[in-house]
Amino acid sequence: MAVTEQFACNYGLNPAYRERISAGGLQVTGLDPAGEVRIVELGAHRFFLATLFLPQVSSGPDWPHPLIVAYLQAAQHA
Repeated sequence: MAVTEQFACNYGLNPAYRERISAGGLQVTGLDPAGEVRIVELGAHRFFLATLFLPQVSSGPDWPHPLIVAYLQAAQHA
């Protein structure tokens, strides 16, 4: 599935560490068009997600970003 998110970030995952991070349990689940990592998840955790974009930027009171909705649902069932 392709999703487009707005981001302005000066940080990123050093490609030299990608294999080590994956071996440690973090799954790379989002890449930018250049193939750089933008999202990692920890599958064994109920809700652990790290992004290099800001879901709140494309959210509003009447149209929350799906990640925000998922976070709130996970917290509700904690």
